[in-house]
Amino acid sequence: MSTAAITVALGERSYDIHVGSGLLAEAGRIIRPLLPSPRVFVVTDEHLEALHLEALKDSLDRAGLENHGVVLPAGEQTKSFLHLESLLDAMLEARCERGTTIVAFGGGVIGDLTGFAASILLRGVPFVQIPTTLLSQVDSSVGGKTGINTRQGKNLLGSFYQPRAVLADIALLASLPPRELKAGYGEVVKYGLIDDPAFFAWLEDHGAAVVAADGAAGRQAVLTSCRAKARIVAADEREAGQRALLNLGHTFAHALEAEGGYGELLLHGEAVSIGLVLAFDLSVAMGLCREADRDRLVGHLRAVGLPVGLPPLPGGDWSTERLLAHFDKDKKVKDGRVAFVLARGIGQAFLCSDVPPDVLRAVLDKAIRRCGEAVS
Repeated sequence: MSTAAITVALGERSYDIHVGSGLLAEAGRIIRPLLPSPRVFVVTDEHLEALHLEALKDSLDRAGLENHGVVLPAGEQTKSFLHLESLLDAMLEARCERGTTIVAFGGGVIGDLTGFAASILLRGVPFVQIPTTLLSQVDSSVGGKTGINTRQGKNLLGSFYQPRAVLADIALLASLPPRELKAGYGEVVKYGLIDDPAFFAWLEDHGAAVVAADGAAGRQAVLTSCRAKARIVAADEREAGQRALLNLGHTFAHALEAEGGYGELLLHGEAVSIGLVLAFDLSVAMGLCREADRDRLVGHLRAVGLPVGLPPLPGGDWSTERLLAHFDKDKKVKDGRVAFVLARGIGQAFLCSDVPPDVLRAVLDKAIRRCGEAVS
């Protein structure tokens, strides 16, 4: 399987997203010319340490790159002040310099946390993304968004800080647990919903193969998603306009994750899947979108095994008021108003800052009433 390179065009800060199978073995060779010094610090998690860390270290060794690193706990709760501090301490203790490149080797949690740490260590050191999950390969590793979660919400602390390169090795997806692979698909399908109805139609035919870790289907899904994100980021790096469309479903998803405690109840991509449905529910309720488009989305998500409705909340019940309170803390609040990404149909997303509060409440109330049902 050949390797493709997609350029994120940002002038002097431009970089390539390399997509192919077997890239882990070539990582050292690919990144060596991009680094200011032959020294790297690898950040990964416990799952990746057992599966793939030695292969990465071998690749770096063959390229003559001195490498050290740290292994962090896996899971969303690692995106915290506590682990940011421990990561920075480990980097400083390893005597990282401004020419030391930090390598984020993992999923979205490792990528977001490591990128943020790299952006503030010594006022900024270079870093490289080697994403290992479908979600991180198609979304979080590209575009320079970094950050951690707080008690108040998801990704409320962070920075825009671009990597030197992104290496998306499709072969790594075969080692993902089925739930993790399906969750990543929630970020894939949004690209079709935003402005590419032909891609959504392709996913309806090939989505099952993508979530089954089929190499050819996965490569096509990652390539199409990365091309879309690279184009959007190049046009709007700091989310002043068009890039906000990438948040389709995410205002709802972040509220669900926060209310669920960032635990195993909902993986990020599962929350995005439910959030996409709620965004289309809201669009239908506002008379902007046909029910047929919403039903088509629901049918596809269910066909690939993603959730389309709220799961039971352990130890209590979902609350419209609490979800609304999470919306108020969203990063996209402007002048006290929450901006939602809505849709006029599949492939027709747009930003809306004047959602009627009573309609939003009604949509959330209905979703909560149907909690645990097989939503149709």
